[in-house]
Amino acid sequence: MIMPSMKHWGPIAGIAASGAYVATAGYDNQLILWNAASKRALARSLHDHLINHCAFNDDGTLIATASSDYSARIWDVPSLRLRAALIGHEDDVDMAVFSPDGLRIATCALDRTIRVWDLSGHCSNVLRGHTGNILSVAWTRDGTRLVSSGVDGTVRVWDAASGDELDRTDLAVRTDTIAIASDGRILAGDDLGRIALIVHGVVRFTEAHRAGIKHVSFDEASGTLVTLSYDRTIAIWSVGKADEIHELARASLPAQVWPRAAVLLRPGLVAMGTFGSSYAVFDWAANRWDLDWVEPDLSLNAVAIMDGARYAIGDAGVLFRDGEPAANLGELCNFLLPAGGRLLTGGQMGSLHDARTGETLYQHHSPLNCGACFWRDGTPHAVIGTYTGEALIFALEDDGPPRLVTVLKIFENAIKGLVATAGRIFSVCASTDIAWHDTDDFRLIRLVPRAHEKIANGCSLAGPTGFASIGRDLKLRIWTGNHEDVYQTPHPNSVKCICASDDRETLMTGAYTGTLAGFDMASRRWISFTRPTASGISGLAYDGGNRRFLASSYDGHIYAAA
Repeated sequence: MIMPSMKHWGPIAGIAASGAYVATAGYDNQLILWNAASKRALARSLHDHLINHCAFNDDGTLIATASSDYSARIWDVPSLRLRAALIGHEDDVDMAVFSPDGLRIATCALDRTIRVWDLSGHCSNVLRGHTGNILSVAWTRDGTRLVSSGVDGTVRVWDAASGDELDRTDLAVRTDTIAIASDGRILAGDDLGRIALIVHGVVRFTEAHRAGIKHVSFDEASGTLVTLSYDRTIAIWSVGKADEIHELARASLPAQVWPRAAVLLRPGLVAMGTFGSSYAVFDWAANRWDLDWVEPDLSLNAVAIMDGARYAIGDAGVLFRDGEPAANLGELCNFLLPAGGRLLTGGQMGSLHDARTGETLYQHHSPLNCGACFWRDGTPHAVIGTYTGEALIFALEDDGPPRLVTVLKIFENAIKGLVATAGRIFSVCASTDIAWHDTDDFRLIRLVPRAHEKIANGCSLAGPTGFASIGRDLKLRIWTGNHEDVYQTPHPNSVKCICASDDRETLMTGAYTGTLAGFDMASRRWISFTRPTASGISGLAYDGGNRRFLASSYDGHIYAAA
């Protein structure tokens, strides 16, 4: 087959289906409409930042999208002409869904509000009450109520007209995704891998996955529930009228599939988002995958300097050495860590690799996100952070592969950044918490809940003995002993990554909008601000030989900054 010219260049975060159409929403800012039968792209439109979600109205004549440009938008089908922009949220919009009658849209965002809009873009109501980011919202079938879930672990029911909170169920753990049956039963997927069936406030849990459930999709007609998890599996369930939930099928996800979005096309067929080009289709009855036209995207996620060479890796799992392909790991990789003579990497499949040889060194049950090195008892060690909050500690011995020393359960949510020095491991979590651990006995020294106002994305060394953390709240925080200094960054949007120079006196920060900002530790002021790309900055490394920082980008390029 010939690859269509109209395709995604980044991961597909949202997918929806209606009749003859499939719609996909991408981290490349694109909304693409496809012919469901042929997988041929028909039209596309753009947001100003990555798109997190898309949904059709009931008759398939409109599509709503939710974006990190703080807006939701309504598009005509099949032209994808813009009908209205929904402006008012103060942070990333995670979902936008039509009411059953198609006359209203509910949106939820990381500003912890739900908004109700009409089709012209007028906001009629703002619903407040969640204490954490809201990740999912859905209408009841009669259109009178909304149900929401999020980071605070609560599932809330709202009166859509008045905005009053009618009911609240506390699951006590982050809950990313919900679906509602026509009789009002709520199906939720939580970060412990459980399906929560909520009926009149009573909860029944079904153990479903070994890691958090990132998406549920429910088909009312067949009573079929689809769950996607960071344990890299898809599971199909039958949900009976008497509240029985029975597993029908389960399969491992191919490396190209992102467990972020899924929709049932027809009985037995599920369409899912991927890490590039087009969407995937799974025939669960035949256990067969259709990956036609699914190609890895060009995004880079990490850069590192080792033995004088520059390495980079990203969504395609291809390791580049000084700009040339050097190895193919066959899966999305999130980090590069020079460690004990090896270059460690890992990502969505939960596999820890030696990036240069392709050797698989360890297998975890959830994706790997970040890493750091330290010395203990005269032996180099590595600590690897996971999506499920564990820190994997390895001894890097000369005469064999890394040896797992221990597994620390630091957080309940994803570890977003790690750094280690002077007997301390410093970590930051998506929950906004940060922690210090001792490198000798791995005991917890200090935990600061809600250290950032929004998701903490990364950390670095700072000065002789300090640490630095950054996040979605646009703040740089310097931690020295028990003291904290806070500095507003010049970035206009979420700060993604941070890196220190070899002497720890200069910090460089990178943001999702492609900006780089340098911070001088001695004067405690910002000394540079540039925007080398319109794509996001994904990772940073310091090139000591050339006294400069290197920034990897989602556009597939490496940029240098002094």
